[in-house]
Amino acid sequence: MNRFLPFAAAACAAVVAISASAAPPLEQVAAFPRQQVTGVTVSKAGRIFVNFPYWSDEHTVSVVELMKDGTQVPFPNAQWNSKDEKSDPQRRWVCVQSVVVDDEDNLWVLDPASPKMNGVVKGGPKLVKIDLKTGEVSQVIPFGTDVAPSKSYLNDVRIDTKTKTAFVTESGVGSLVVVNLETGKARGVLDDHYSTKAEATDMMVDGTRPIDVKTKRIPVFHADGIALDQSSGMLYFHPLTGHALYRVSTNDLRNEKLSAKELGAKVAKVADTPKPDGMLEGPDGKVWLAAFEDCALVSVDPATGKSETVVQDKRLQWPDTMAWGPDGWLYVTTSQIHRTPMNNNGVDNVKDPFGVWRVKVGK
Repeated sequence: MNRFLPFAAAACAAVVAISASAAPPLEQVAAFPRQQVTGVTVSKAGRIFVNFPYWSDEHTVSVVELMKDGTQVPFPNAQWNSKDEKSDPQRRWVCVQSVVVDDEDNLWVLDPASPKMNGVVKGGPKLVKIDLKTGEVSQVIPFGTDVAPSKSYLNDVRIDTKTKTAFVTESGVGSLVVVNLETGKARGVLDDHYSTKAEATDMMVDGTRPIDVKTKRIPVFHADGIALDQSSGMLYFHPLTGHALYRVSTNDLRNEKLSAKELGAKVAKVADTPKPDGMLEGPDGKVWLAAFEDCALVSVDPATGKSETVVQDKRLQWPDTMAWGPDGWLYVTTSQIHRTPMNNNGVDNVKDPFGVWRVKVGK
């Protein structure tokens, strides 16, 4: 059974940051022995939600709320977490990759609907809004094959409540998806642009070189991390397999009159950074990276392009998704992607539980 550790502090002798005295300590929030976790998000009231993608035969549940008494509650209910493949894929979780609470305290769940990354289940890709006040699903936005083709993998999402727009990274083929939340219309953009594509680069995670069990090569993930700075109107994105951090104006992304070439010309490279999985916008305009090769959390100042390692810890085995909680707590999941059979050439080398950690980096 997965165990939940309600804000239990953990020893942090392995932490290395700018200096030993300045390194903020990690605290373990939850541990999942066999359930691979990717996403985490926290509501204004401190409610914690996580998701487990359907990447292995051991998958049992997709989205849960972590309760303070140690229990895990399928969210929004057991029916949505059903594995009945005969049921409507628009009314159940197929393979959830991301969960995000917006600034109006609604939970959004991104379902790329590609179990084990073997191809999209017809009718399954969707973005779902859940009202946290009632616990009820209030909106389901399905994605067609134009933005979620069979080899796609919708990866992460940001919600702009001011303009009623969602921005999604797609890492299977490489693109961004712009969603009008009022009409439900979704458009794929930058699908032929270099900024959404993986770079030709090696990968080494804590001394281990991941090998895709299907291709027998380094895994290739295109546009993956995403961060939204609503104050400046900038969307930041990054291929997982690569070093370049890019940004583009959200006004330009929403402008349907721009041609693909015109929109591509609006994209700007910000900096070269450590390879990140998840990214997160900071309250001060900085962009946070889950630097999985270095077992680290890194902040980047877009104004200067300078990166700063805030926490580096061996327990951060493939840090994946980050989320802000109340009182300056930064939450992060450890998905150990490099240790799982799918990306370790068929060998299961998962030693520690998958988990959720947190570190206090703000006020």
